[in-house]
Amino acid sequence: MARLPRLNLPNIPQHVVQRGNNRQLCFFAEQDYKIYFDKLNFYAQKFQVKVHAYVLMTNHVHLLLTPVTEKGVSQLMQSLGRYYVRYINHTYCRTGTLWEGRYKSTLVDSENYFLVVSRYIELNPVRANIVLVPSAYLWSSFHHNALGKTSRLITPHYCYQMLGVNSELRQQAYHALFHQHISPKNFIEIQQATNKAWVLGSKRFKAQIEQQTGRRASPLARGGDKKSFIYQENK
Repeated sequence: MARLPRLNLPNIPQHVVQRGNNRQLCFFAEQDYKIYFDKLNFYAQKFQVKVHAYVLMTNHVHLLLTPVTEKGVSQLMQSLGRYYVRYINHTYCRTGTLWEGRYKSTLVDSENYFLVVSRYIELNPVRANIVLVPSAYLWSSFHHNALGKTSRLITPHYCYQMLGVNSELRQQAYHALFHQHISPKNFIEIQQATNKAWVLGSKRFKAQIEQQTGRRASPLARGGDKKSFIYQENK
């Protein structure tokens, strides 16, 4: 089956995932994380893309982004990816590809999924058994969003800002969200939408995206276990 074209719309958040080729390392030393972070910040500003959450894992990255322009995320990821591959190849005297093909992404329904996706991203090091709590992982937006350690990279989304009337209350409310588990249903929805270029959102949100873009936002219903997570009705 041909790969679906990405959905790129201005002012709608996207969950973006880029993995190392064959799940191999893409960060080898602390300096690599710093270079990637700095260039992510540079290209985000250049192409007018707001970064709300991120995690830099050893062999992949997760980003929660909102572009101001339709092509912003594509321009950011292409420029960042090319620069970083050149840097890695030069630094470690290697050749060839670093990334596993194209990055993957999904449009995110802010009202219903934004804070869930943000937690999903920042909990990656915990799920990978690298750390016990998200605060113990250095290369994550959790330090900004939950602990108040200001990052020049992060632009707060309105869903985050609505958590409290000031920074301290927002951080406390956001931190409290991590006491709740992400439901298995939400977990599967995030993974499938991102990997298959579907839309992550309610039926109404998906219908709006379909009307705006002219392509389906979710897969056609098929036979099978109607009680499984993928057949559960959206909000």
